[in-house]
Amino acid sequence: MSITELAIRKNRVAFVALAVVCAAGYQAYVTMPQAEDPGFTIRTAVVVTYFPGANPQRVEDLVTDRIEEAAQQLPELDSVQSKSSTGVSVVTVNIKEEYPEMRPIWDSLRRKMDNARADLPAGVQGPFVNDDFGDTLGTVIAITGEGYSYSDLKEIASTVRDTLLRLEDTGRIELHGVQEERVFIEFDAPRLAEIGVSVGQLRQQLQAQNILIPGGNVFTGVERIELEPTGAFESVEDLASTVVRTGEQELMYLEDIADVSRGYREPPAALMRANGRPAVGLAVATKSTGNIVSHGQQIQEALARLESEYPVGVEMSLIVFQADVVERKVDEFVNNVLQSIALVFVAMLIMLGLRTGLVVASLIPFAILLSLAVMAQLGIGLNQMSLAALIIALGMLVDNAIVMSESIMMALAA
Repeated sequence: MSITELAIRKNRVAFVALAVVCAAGYQAYVTMPQAEDPGFTIRTAVVVTYFPGANPQRVEDLVTDRIEEAAQQLPELDSVQSKSSTGVSVVTVNIKEEYPEMRPIWDSLRRKMDNARADLPAGVQGPFVNDDFGDTLGTVIAITGEGYSYSDLKEIASTVRDTLLRLEDTGRIELHGVQEERVFIEFDAPRLAEIGVSVGQLRQQLQAQNILIPGGNVFTGVERIELEPTGAFESVEDLASTVVRTGEQELMYLEDIADVSRGYREPPAALMRANGRPAVGLAVATKSTGNIVSHGQQIQEALARLESEYPVGVEMSLIVFQADVVERKVDEFVNNVLQSIALVFVAMLIMLGLRTGLVVASLIPFAILLSLAVMAQLGIGLNQMSLAALIIALGMLVDNAIVMSESIMMALAA
């Protein structure tokens, strides 16, 4: 007994199977990951090490070679590339294609870099391992505020980041446009010379009073008491009121010989502006297994709730919102499917009649739903590539349906 004959004889079973296919396909369409481009595994990490003041040859001999030797101990290693320039060593580590899971490999690489740090010269900063530069930051939020300083905007951005990190599909969040704060001590060199204090002596006196090391602890037999020394600068006012000893052994306040103020790093490392106003940005990445469309809706709801909690003037604007792009592509695919069904049904209705037209037109949605169910089981999400493949397959589905219907009609006529 053929499958066709079995489906006709056991039509109730066939109808139930079709219903299961429709339910599974619809469930897959609703829950499967959606993104603009398909995800892929990046098997490359970059190890950056800073050696200030060293020329490229010294960086190569004292830093790059040792980093390469440590990286070559990885059994999964494919190749290593390096570049040494003044004060900077960049080593690119490539892993073989046969290894699908990268997290354990990168953890092993970090441990080897930690071990290699002891062999590097004094003054070296790093090595720093970067393995997540391939994430797509599909949502960029700009936070602005009329009358708010950069430090205020950073505080608001930190609160927004903490809220967005609690969303299920949030992968990683980066802050952009944050200005590093500095405390500036501006003095007049002739004035320091007049009181007999050099710049080095002034620095030493301030460092001696700004105690940051722990004070130890005391055991009483039943409890341990931590000792914390006082003297650390807690504010600009504390620094300004620091007592400085002059060359004539006189005591003066720092604010009497210098101007102490809080500001930002000059020149700034990066600046961000939105609608012509200073801003702090948040770049949000969606997890590879997440649905960027539903994640975008969650972000919009969270921003609307947070914006209502802050005073008037604080604005949270979506500068880049990839969820709209993905949603538009998915809607276009659904429209293509519906248009295909309608056109095939009308054409078959005119040429072959109502019954044959229904059979041919029904094959398209059933095949698409079954494909979605299979894609969900294989871990394939909706993206530009998979949607393009499904759209191309629509033409073949129509041809197959017509050929099948003609074969049935010829068999019945014979």
